[in-house]
Amino acid sequence: MNKNNPNAYGTGSDSDRIEQALAFAKANSLPLEITAREAADGRTHWLIDRAVCLPGDTEMQIINCRIKLSDRCRDNFIRSANCGIGIDPIVPVSGIRIKGIGQAVLEGADHPRATGDSAKTIGVQTYGTDAGKPGESEKGDWRNIGVLLAEVSDFTLENLSIVNSHCWAVSLEYCRHGVVKDLRFFSYGTMYIDGKPRVVLNQDGLDLRRGCRHIRIENISGCTGDDLIALTAISYPGAGVKPPGGLQSTMITGNRPVGEEDDVFDIEIREVHGYSAGNCQIIRFLNSCGIRMYDILLENLEDCSPAYLYDHAAVRIGDANPRWGGVTPLGDTRNFTIRNIISNSANAVLIAGSLADSSISGVELRSEGLGKIKITSGPEYVKNVEFAQ
Repeated sequence: MNKNNPNAYGTGSDSDRIEQALAFAKANSLPLEITAREAADGRTHWLIDRAVCLPGDTEMQIINCRIKLSDRCRDNFIRSANCGIGIDPIVPVSGIRIKGIGQAVLEGADHPRATGDSAKTIGVQTYGTDAGKPGESEKGDWRNIGVLLAEVSDFTLENLSIVNSHCWAVSLEYCRHGVVKDLRFFSYGTMYIDGKPRVVLNQDGLDLRRGCRHIRIENISGCTGDDLIALTAISYPGAGVKPPGGLQSTMITGNRPVGEEDDVFDIEIREVHGYSAGNCQIIRFLNSCGIRMYDILLENLEDCSPAYLYDHAAVRIGDANPRWGGVTPLGDTRNFTIRNIISNSANAVLIAGSLADSSISGVELRSEGLGKIKITSGPEYVKNVEFAQ
């Protein structure tokens, strides 16, 4: 057995074995290869107690196997090793590649210790066995994210199925020059735990946060409890500065004064086939507080929701909510090309903020009586936008 495979190591927990294989792989410029678990107890899936932390210039291959969070784990499946609790500053890295080969599955815990984002209280709004435990945070945070990359360039994330994520399945912060493709999500806003339905909030699929740019996204499918794909480059007025590595935020990079490095642009999204079980959006674009979002392409979105379920919008742009500073000024959200949208949602395209210098075309409704294009922010916030069949 090759030593870049955790099956080569017979002692320690599953996390220990994976980390030994990762250290060998990194030292010898080899990929970390994770295949089905081999052990005397007969269990074939890997049960991890902490995140697999990948340094720069590392490839992780998940080959026809399943990696599952244990009930002891309050951490990500996978995280870039440059970030974590108390790490400030986060030093940029490059060359992280996470590839599924065959049937590659990441699955949440049977009894998650915490779920939801940093605005949610576990045990009250969303499920978590840490509720009420002394010394444990009662709020969700970035540890609930499935795959978390921060300040990473030249990256690849491909061919993964993510099941019952504890919050956002994948989140990218200040990531650049990357490819995300062939991801499948299976989360429904509810988990059956010990035979009872339990609410699990904020189960987005793929989130791009502040500072993401030059990223290609394609072949995203499945169902999520919240938005399937969300580009959310937001700040919170009056929230103050939160340092990186703290547990008070769902962003591991914290919250800092807004600058040009926070802008999100040159994002291409193609071939999306899925829906939100939580009646949210299939794709959401949201920027605020001076952060700009521009040069965005969305092409070929198919709303796959069942006949009894109507998502709020297949595509939603912006928001007037004062929590995020209200509607963005004209020009902060611009140069969007949206085409070929097949919708079964209440609104195919909902413009709830500002939009300039853009085009929306090829919008098709699957059912009568649904909205095609709706503007709720007001016509004064929409300028030079072409609507075509």
